[in-house]
Amino acid sequence: MHLGDFIKVYLYILFLSKYGKDIKINDLAKKLGLAFPVIQEALKYWEELGVITKKGTGFVINNLQEIELRKLYKPNVSLSVEDIERNEKNETRARLVETINNSYFQGIMSPSWYADIDLWFKKYCFDEQVMLALFNYCYKRSALHRNYVQVVAEAWAKSNIKTFSDLENYFIKQENIQKIEKSIQKKLGISRPLTEYEKAYIQKWNIDFEYSLDVIDIALKKTTSKTNLSFDYLDKIITDWHTKELKTSDDVQNYLAEFKAQTKRNKELAKTVKYSNFEQRTYENLDNLYANNQN
Repeated sequence: MHLGDFIKVYLYILFLSKYGKDIKINDLAKKLGLAFPVIQEALKYWEELGVITKKGTGFVINNLQEIELRKLYKPNVSLSVEDIERNEKNETRARLVETINNSYFQGIMSPSWYADIDLWFKKYCFDEQVMLALFNYCYKRSALHRNYVQVVAEAWAKSNIKTFSDLENYFIKQENIQKIEKSIQKKLGISRPLTEYEKAYIQKWNIDFEYSLDVIDIALKKTTSKTNLSFDYLDKIITDWHTKELKTSDDVQNYLAEFKAQTKRNKELAKTVKYSNFEQRTYENLDNLYANNQN
């Protein structure tokens, strides 16, 4: 095999095709200075790969993108209800892929992207709107390369995004988390960016525990007497509330009021007890955790 010569033949017939000129064996042999059998071998090689098609006395260059698209979304000729629905879905996805091609690749998307998109549909079960949003998201960040798209797709899948409604809710949550992050930074006087570790705590409080800023703000007020504040300390307070199934700021305030009242009653009781080793009862020994509960 003369692969180097085969490539020369392909590049030249691509040039001829671009300018609408006929592709003929005799012309190729003369222009490229290659033996007639080598030209024949090259044309046969590219024809078998589906790159060119024999037409009359010459050859035409095939649209590789269209070929790949048809491979991925080839309609099934069966007339069953399931197959008809599958065909309609394939047609919808084919149009979606072409939209991605024209919108973000100027109509020259490489064939490998077709396979990637098909894989992501199967792996993540995204609907067509989510897939389009995925490419739009990466394109706007000037990061339209496979690795970045893959990372974003993985993140969305981990957040259980499948439909466009899921994606909208995800963005709303992310926007809300960003607002909470900025508020916490401001209230705690943190001028540096939050670490990933700290952001993970905030996401835990807001998404996993479903606590809004007004609940988190109560915990922040408990830090006014702390000189070396850590997010671990905040997390212990907020996790304790979640463990006690306190859901709203009113629930938390009522709990703290009762805790304060109970602590006061315990102190008054302790004064009447003459035993020096009396152990004051507390709510799960959380006095240290709520050291600032008098504020």
